[in-house]
Amino acid sequence: MDSLSQAVLGASVAGAFAPAGHRGKAMLLGAGLGTLPDLDVFIDFGGAVENFTYHRGFSHSLFVLAPFSALLWLLLRRWWTPVRDVPLRWLAAISLALLTHPVLDAHTAYGTQLFWPLTVPPTSWATLFIIDPLYTLPLLVGVLVAAFRRKVGGTALRVGLVISTLYVGWSWVAQATVSRNVEDALASMQLQDAPVFLTPTPLNTLLWRVVVMTDEGYLEGVDSLVVDEGRMRFTAYPSAVDAMEDAGDVWAVERLRWFARDFVKASVENDKLVISDLRMGQEPAYVFSHIVAASGNPHWKEIPAELLPVSFGDRALAETWDRIWRDDKGE
Repeated sequence: MDSLSQAVLGASVAGAFAPAGHRGKAMLLGAGLGTLPDLDVFIDFGGAVENFTYHRGFSHSLFVLAPFSALLWLLLRRWWTPVRDVPLRWLAAISLALLTHPVLDAHTAYGTQLFWPLTVPPTSWATLFIIDPLYTLPLLVGVLVAAFRRKVGGTALRVGLVISTLYVGWSWVAQATVSRNVEDALASMQLQDAPVFLTPTPLNTLLWRVVVMTDEGYLEGVDSLVVDEGRMRFTAYPSAVDAMEDAGDVWAVERLRWFARDFVKASVENDKLVISDLRMGQEPAYVFSHIVAASGNPHWKEIPAELLPVSFGDRALAETWDRIWRDDKGE
């Protein structure tokens, strides 16, 4: 999720668990700890694909953050009086401010390597868009009330946490509803065993984008929980599957396919192989498209990967909002 969401989540959980007399200090510490894992964006891992796929790696691992939170608590208990006075409540405040960060990130399409250094693909439940005001606003209001109205600060923080958590719960319900619609549509198309990826469109959980992988490429569709009825409709798009398979021994190709659980599109442009992550963006624009190989004689050659620029146009958000309330028949 975005940095503001992570900061107010960290401040909320730390402030809610710390003693009332320490709430201000806990909120400041929690906001910092809630932001800390994302500082890995300043690390240069050595290339475009490396920077893309190593982000949300070690700094977001539960195997790293859990012992780090315990170590930080031990150090603060030794050197900082508030933690020494009420150690267990501060342990909860510190641990939750750190551990809620990767768990929240795992709700987005990008995914999070919760179990690094294990070589399992990133966890991506994809029930929330990376920025969702309806998730962030209750936490932000709670933090602001706690900062300026201290007598009701604890209540404000807890109410904000309850509302935001209920919203996350709703996102799971919404995704399950769309998933049932997708299953019905794919069964009618004899594609019931095809890999499917569901994710909300920008800034909401009412309109969902669906990607279905096929042997020739992929299908893309959207489902509005407000207006759409009947069987979902999909548009088919090709992918240069053969070229991607031929370049399978190129590290960047293998890494991107692993990172996205094979929800990728391959295309050949000017004798260069481009791999696009289908989970983030929408046809024809994807946030992460990398040039990864060049045609050779006769095999694909590995080249320094390059992240291609992307533009979604000025009307992208307006069109998304309009589609929530208007079905694909324009009604």
